[in-house]
Amino acid sequence: MFERIREDVSCVFERDPAARHTLEILTCYPGVHAVLFYRLSHLLWGAGLKWLARFVSHLGRFFTGIEIHPGATIGRRFFIDHGMGVVIGETAEIGDDCTLYHGVTLGGTSWEKGKRHPTLANGVVIGAGAKVLGPITVGADARIGSNAVVVRDVAPGTTVVGVPGKVVQTGVADKFRQREETARKIGFDAYGQVPNMPDPVSQALDSLLDHAREVEREIAELKAEVARARSAEPATASDLD
Repeated sequence: MFERIREDVSCVFERDPAARHTLEILTCYPGVHAVLFYRLSHLLWGAGLKWLARFVSHLGRFFTGIEIHPGATIGRRFFIDHGMGVVIGETAEIGDDCTLYHGVTLGGTSWEKGKRHPTLANGVVIGAGAKVLGPITVGADARIGSNAVVVRDVAPGTTVVGVPGKVVQTGVADKFRQREETARKIGFDAYGQVPNMPDPVSQALDSLLDHAREVEREIAELKAEVARARSAEPATASDLD
C-alpha cells in the first residue's frame, strides 16, 4: 500500500508541469488527497469493514470534492488533476498510469447489482467533464476528449470526442510521434494542442509537419546519393599529389 502511495505522489511530477516539490503535492493537490483516502477506504472495504470504508470515503469527498467508492479497483500511478466533481462508481476498474481531469464521471446506467461501471485499461486519459457510463471497456492508451459522453467500448489507442462519443482517430499514432520529433527539431511547440482532434488549424499544422519530415527524408536521400557518387569517382592526378 505504501509503495503505491509513493508512486501516486511521484507520478504527479510527470503529468503536471506546475508541480514543484513533494511537500506541495502532499499539501496542495486534492486529487492526491482523494487517492490517499481511497487507498485507506479500499483497504477497509476489503477487510469487510464496509460502513467504516464508506465513512472514510465520505470524508474524502467532503475534503476534496472527489467521490471514489471504496469498492472500486484502481491500479498504480493513478492521477486526478484538479479533481473537483470527479465521481468513480463501485464496480469501476482502473488500470495503471491512468489520468482523470475534473468533472469526470465513471458511472452506471443501470440500477441492477453486479458490474455496472466502466473498466479502464492501462494508460487511459479522460478529459475534463467527460462521462463514461456503463459496464464498458476503454482500451489501453485511449483518450476521451473533454465533455464527451461514452457509452460503448473504446478500442485501444483510440481518441473519442463528442456527444455521443465518436472515434476521430484509431491507433497510437506513430505519425504523431514523428510530428513531435519534427516539431522539436524546428523549435515549434503548439502549447496545449491535443493530438487527433478534428480542428482545421491543428490539421494544417500536422500537414506542415508531415511535409517538413518528407522534405528532410528527401534531403537525406540526396545527401547519401551525392556521397556515394563522390566515393565512386576515379582519383585524379591532383588528388594523388
